[in-house]
Amino acid sequence: MANIFRMEDGVFVGSQLTEADIDALPAKGFRTLVVNRPDGEADDQMSHDAARAAAQRNGLAFHYQPVESVDATEDWAVAGFRDLLDSVERPALFCCRTGNRSTLMWAQAAVSRLGVDAVIDAAAKAGCDFEPIRDIFEDLARDGGK
Repeated sequence: MANIFRMEDGVFVGSQLTEADIDALPAKGFRTLVVNRPDGEADDQMSHDAARAAAQRNGLAFHYQPVESVDATEDWAVAGFRDLLDSVERPALFCCRTGNRSTLMWAQAAVSRLGVDAVIDAAAKAGCDFEPIRDIFEDLARDGGK
């Protein structure tokens, strides 16, 4: 079973999903699945095509925004995440291998709207300690998230 954490109203992040995990999402109220993990990171991961098929079979909207871990702070990756965050039907689940990459992109995309303390607290509940990089989030919040 994947680990799933609430980041804000209607927005969740999670670790790598199995087909059974996706089959269970509608019963938990989810409307959208976003896969942030590129295909081929591990031999045992579900491809985005298989995830799309499972999502569609379960009546979920599906989006594929592949971002390698090293690119999770790149402007294009955060902007793409923000665009999805602003447009998908909620509740939405953004997932990657462990949930950390999706959490990092969410935090950068949401900090100007929710504030530094809120994103750092939510990230901590998802297992990500962003306190050592608080200054980066403060800069993002001051610059409108860009």
